[in-house]
Amino acid sequence: MELRPEEISALIKEQIKHYEDRLEANDVGYVIRVGDGIALIQGLEKAMAGELLLFPNDIYGMVMNLEEDHVGAVLLGSDSLIKEGDEVKRTNRIIEVPVGDALLGRVVNSLGQAIDGGAPIASDKFRPIERVAPGVITRKSVHQPLQTGIKIIDSMIPIGKGQRELIIGDRQTGKTAIAIDTILNQKGNDVLCIYVAIGQKASTVAQIVEKLRVNGAMEYTTVVAATASELAPLQYIAPYAGCAIGEEWMEQGKHVLIVYDDLSKHAVAYRTLSLLLKRPPGREAFPGDVFYLHSRLLERAAKLNDELGGGSLTALPIIETQAGDISAYIPTNVISITDGQIFLQTELFNSGVRPAVDSGLSVSRVGSSAQTKAMKAVSGALKLELAQYREMLSFAQFGSDVDAATKAALDHGARLTELLKQGQYSPLSVGEMVVSLFAAKNKFLRSIPVEKVQDFEAGLHNEIRTSHPEILDELNETGLLSKELDAKLREAISAYLEKYKMLNGD
Repeated sequence: MELRPEEISALIKEQIKHYEDRLEANDVGYVIRVGDGIALIQGLEKAMAGELLLFPNDIYGMVMNLEEDHVGAVLLGSDSLIKEGDEVKRTNRIIEVPVGDALLGRVVNSLGQAIDGGAPIASDKFRPIERVAPGVITRKSVHQPLQTGIKIIDSMIPIGKGQRELIIGDRQTGKTAIAIDTILNQKGNDVLCIYVAIGQKASTVAQIVEKLRVNGAMEYTTVVAATASELAPLQYIAPYAGCAIGEEWMEQGKHVLIVYDDLSKHAVAYRTLSLLLKRPPGREAFPGDVFYLHSRLLERAAKLNDELGGGSLTALPIIETQAGDISAYIPTNVISITDGQIFLQTELFNSGVRPAVDSGLSVSRVGSSAQTKAMKAVSGALKLELAQYREMLSFAQFGSDVDAATKAALDHGARLTELLKQGQYSPLSVGEMVVSLFAAKNKFLRSIPVEKVQDFEAGLHNEIRTSHPEILDELNETGLLSKELDAKLREAISAYLEKYKMLNGD
């Protein structure tokens, strides 16, 4: 029996028609391979990148690879309960998280589910974790300071609302401490905070949450945790989930600070997924799109223009280096994406200079536009003075005789270095920082022994707070250092200096 061409055509059309009907009705595939947290699924021709899939036993997965004859999905639960031939259903939902004020004060996982033992998150609003960053026209230049309360940063490496400032250094140099102090300093400043913990020990995250709670910072903070024991896919989506939570507030016209701690572990989690999905490895086994991994995340930090409410999302990504090598692959990637970096040095940390910020290698590309006028006035020459001090110090070690000018510069630099030391969990107000730097700039510390500088500073702050509170109020409220205030400050510091010398028998 022969079939004519038109009959064949009609048969194929009939088959295709029913195939489409069946596909619309079911949209179901089946697992052809599973293992290492990865599932390959056949039959999901209409699956979307980033879509949630439902596996048996209420396990979810996320589509990552769209191949010609199958899709590759990463599992957001244990793969031991899934086997070949299992049915997989599309949800038609791109992976999303709950957003809104219900998340304030809560600790959630990468999917926005509460993991702090409290009630489930009561929010009826969701946002996809991935979205295109705000365009150039919708933005405004960064011009409002975001105070960290840390003298060395606010004076020399200022951060503005909407900026992306990288915190980089070896392990155990105080990177997280800077981020936590910055969150603590937002109390009463109308800045909402998000702390994203990626690949950290659960005990470390618990300690951070407790520290935030004790200091009253959890009221305006959300913690997104994907700990070291969790699956690589959950670590991979954690920063995007945190960013989506922050964008909701930014678009309401609020100011948001988000800390990604840390993106080195994030890149490793993504490398794990990529290699398991058989994506070709490149340098250091990272896939070719690892730059896009962080650029599409950090580009979402922005200062929106006034027509869109003027909200901002400030990002503080953290990167861990190996033996101070900032020229490695991931560090150079993130340095090129951000608007400056705060570089922490192991040698400084070990020699007792804390925070161990290297003022030479640290930079803010927003600069003094993110500083108050008072801070600008007292910190203008600070970076240069410290650089000269470091250079002179290395030469002075070789020679015993130094001239008077060099000795004066060395003495001033030693006192500046001592003044810029600051304890953890003790951020200062703008007024207090300006008072300290004003005293250093105008050589009031010259007669104070180096080892007594911090003691003198603490006493000076206490004296100004009790006897001249109007000075701090004016500095904090206006951010200006007027001629009258300058004169008043000189007088107050001179009086305290005399009092300090008398008390200490100098």
